[in-house]
Amino acid sequence: MSQTISEKIIARAAGVESVRPGEIVTCKVDLAMMHDSSGPRRQIEKLEAVGADVWDPDKVVVITDHFVHETDADSIRIQDITRDWVAAKGVKRYHEKQGICHVVLPEGGHLVPGMFLVGGDSHSPTAGAFGCFMIGIGATDLTGVLATGEIWVRVPHSIRVDVTGTLPGGVAAKDVILSLCHRIGLNGANYKAVEFSGIAVKEMSIDERMVLTNMSAEIGAKTGIVAADAKTLDWLRDAGAPVNGPGFESDTDAVYGQVIEMDARGLSPQVAAPHSPANSRPVEENTGVRVQQAYIGACTGAKLDDLRMAAKIVKGKKVFEGTRFVVAPASNRIRDRAAEEGTIATLVEAGAMILPSGCGGCIGLGPARLGENEVGISSSSRNFRGRMGAKSSQGYLGSAYTVAASALAGRIADPREYV
Repeated sequence: MSQTISEKIIARAAGVESVRPGEIVTCKVDLAMMHDSSGPRRQIEKLEAVGADVWDPDKVVVITDHFVHETDADSIRIQDITRDWVAAKGVKRYHEKQGICHVVLPEGGHLVPGMFLVGGDSHSPTAGAFGCFMIGIGATDLTGVLATGEIWVRVPHSIRVDVTGTLPGGVAAKDVILSLCHRIGLNGANYKAVEFSGIAVKEMSIDERMVLTNMSAEIGAKTGIVAADAKTLDWLRDAGAPVNGPGFESDTDAVYGQVIEMDARGLSPQVAAPHSPANSRPVEENTGVRVQQAYIGACTGAKLDDLRMAAKIVKGKKVFEGTRFVVAPASNRIRDRAAEEGTIATLVEAGAMILPSGCGGCIGLGPARLGENEVGISSSSRNFRGRMGAKSSQGYLGSAYTVAASALAGRIADPREYV
């Protein structure tokens, strides 16, 4: 029977030959990921309440990234709880202060195409960039997975997004997904598996594909996914993953609930105005808005490609006086590679302040938090009211190209003026 890549992975995890949209099946989880916010501090009580223990410590990954740079008593306590629980349960796949979970997970060699995974965070579909089916779940569902190693799933309908053509200069994957957010809305793919394909996606780096699958959460998708190819396998092998093959791909005659076509050639840089990613429009409609901060950060927008984009824009120039240009690499590994190749130096010379890796400014924590009535533009995924800081602040979203250009101009700017 013809199936999509998502249906094939679900069927494999459920131990059946095939599945169909709407069918409810129970799947064995290949790996469960949680961070310091969704993890032990919430799970200890819940597991004790049902008298359960972790079904398989070797299939659990714990990554600290939310409270790692806070010095208040609660944050320190959360880190202690996480560290002690991991040691007590024998969880060996533990990454402390190495970066944001959605980036550290593949960097740690934990992903193989075709895996069925769950994560205690809404942006867990990021793993779909590696040909995996990964869903974000809440604390109670995560307790069930930790106790049993299984989860029930209603097989989602699949939407295929074909991105044709080649992206113009100064335009990135972030612009593709922001444009899609505007086109179909925050619930436009509600409980759907969004499969990204087309020549533009094939040409994208893995870093860029991760942006698409990460932000599939912003359109309400159950997950986002890209079929693995040689580029994927090379990336994973470099990370030390035990890769043997490309995993699954959709059958040519697979049935989709919807097919959306996007022409990359006509796409311009996009900016999402407050307070929703769906408020995305071409940058020209937002140019001139004064910004107090330009932030390159988050799992969505601070990977190596993002840092390179920003460096390309600011090289040999200086940040506008009065505008903070803040850069928080998505992981220590990315920071180190960017430092080795001179990308960090280029950003610093332009006036960037480099912060440690972590969620930070994306969730309104640390030095990148927006203050009362401040306006900022960020390469992160969401600009809901109060997410980046004070409720009175105004958060805009853009690609690393656009954020860097805005840092130079002191206002929202078109990166094509600087490329």
